[in-house]
Amino acid sequence: MIARRAVVGSLLFAALGSPVMAQTAPDANDARPELETALPQHRLIGKGRLTVWGFQVYDARLWALPGFKTEGMPAHPFALELAYLRDFSSKDTAERSIKEMRRSASINEEQAKTWMTAMQRVIPDIQKGDRIMGINQPGIGAQFFVNGKASGDIRDSEFARLFFGIWLSPKTSEPKLRDFLLSGAS
Repeated sequence: MIARRAVVGSLLFAALGSPVMAQTAPDANDARPELETALPQHRLIGKGRLTVWGFQVYDARLWALPGFKTEGMPAHPFALELAYLRDFSSKDTAERSIKEMRRSASINEEQAKTWMTAMQRVIPDIQKGDRIMGINQPGIGAQFFVNGKASGDIRDSEFARLFFGIWLSPKTSEPKLRDFLLSGAS
């Protein structure tokens, strides 16, 4: 009987172990004052929720200007926001970001350390309820906001391409979330 429970429990755990995506419906809470200045004439392209191992991690939203296309995405200004549903340390966030960025390109250790330091400067420890928004600035890099307040820039277009690629690249580890985020793009 104990062995049978262990097998059933293992199967349930395995079923809950893969990431699950759910698209969330648009609502009035999708408006962000910081976008009025940073990305005037923006429109919500798509949104979704990341849930892993049965735990809700964050809600993601993507805004862009009219005419936004998935082809040549790094050449377009856009904003990606993660509204966190759990706590994460700045260091863990930066380390995970580098790991995900390496899905799309080789990043040497020196570059990884530089980018980790930069991310820890602009993305603090995250508490449940915090919103982190990154704005792609084509040819320049990324501007970051924490809970609606500017937190800094990382002026490196290669960083921006790979960082936003965590969610938007065809090589993302979460293709269903990518589909939700890009659902309103042309």
